[in-house]
Amino acid sequence: MKNAKSLSGLLLCASLSHPVFAADDCGQVSIADMNWSSASLIANVDQFILEHGYGCRAELVPGDTMPTSTSMIEKGEPDVAPEMWFNAVQALVERGMSEGRLAKAGHSLSDGGEEGFWVPQYMVDEDPSLATISGVIASAKLFEHPEDPDRAAFYGCPAGWGCQISSENLFRALQLESKGFDLIDPGSGAGLAGAIARAYERQKPWFGYYWAPTAVLGKYKMVKVDFGAKADADHFRECISKPDCEAPKVSMYPAAEVATITTSEFEKRAPEAFSYLSKRAFTNQQMNSLLAWMEDNQADGSIAAEHFLIEFPTIWTQWLPADIAAKVQSAVDSL
Repeated sequence: MKNAKSLSGLLLCASLSHPVFAADDCGQVSIADMNWSSASLIANVDQFILEHGYGCRAELVPGDTMPTSTSMIEKGEPDVAPEMWFNAVQALVERGMSEGRLAKAGHSLSDGGEEGFWVPQYMVDEDPSLATISGVIASAKLFEHPEDPDRAAFYGCPAGWGCQISSENLFRALQLESKGFDLIDPGSGAGLAGAIARAYERQKPWFGYYWAPTAVLGKYKMVKVDFGAKADADHFRECISKPDCEAPKVSMYPAAEVATITTSEFEKRAPEAFSYLSKRAFTNQQMNSLLAWMEDNQADGSIAAEHFLIEFPTIWTQWLPADIAAKVQSAVDSL
């Protein structure tokens, strides 16, 4: 196994922060393998750890946000949805929890989903004021418009995406049009990512919307522009995220809650495994880096999970009691 590491020190630390459980057989466990990279990676990590650490008979089943959450409430399956974005299904999940059908284990992304307006790190290194919206506006001429030399370019969210509404409303709230900017529709997610990549390859100015965790922000170091205002979650929900928002106010994007959801039956049946899920969390920086590795290596969730378990024991051992971590490491050693 490449880069194998002794776990004695790590397991001692883990034992200080986790109670030691007997890993009884937790039975058959179905895990939703969602159809985006970060969720698939987490699902495969969970499958490996639940199987080899807790004796579960873990299987992956295809999943997506709405059908998975609905099926968990109505049919009690799958048992686990590793990465559920609450901004998409909050009312549905909260209903499932209030009815005693669902349980929230913990935050799969500890920072939450992150959105914002970004500029490249190399621009801020040269001029720190560009980390603020006032600095960006003062230097509007740097951000070349692809078609109009007299205007500056702000790259928005692709048409038809939910973030198109919020980015356009914030564009209005910040009065960027009167400051010389035009809102550029990149046409697609690939078009938006390509615009950032081209700017980075040429070390050119770029200003626009993006989100994390993503492979793009893992590859290209970007700085989120400070609007000079805190996130106003209520105004964001009631106005900025709606197409009929008449008077949007300046607000940073509030973090989106991203949590692991299980059926209540699973929480009761496998409390030790549920405890692991409550502690298992990735920072956006960690996930950005893993997603970039997946893209560079054309890796699916299974291969990426092996890479993570082999290369980053200092992260995953902190989620486990020492005896469980030792079992998992033994299985990792045989990969």
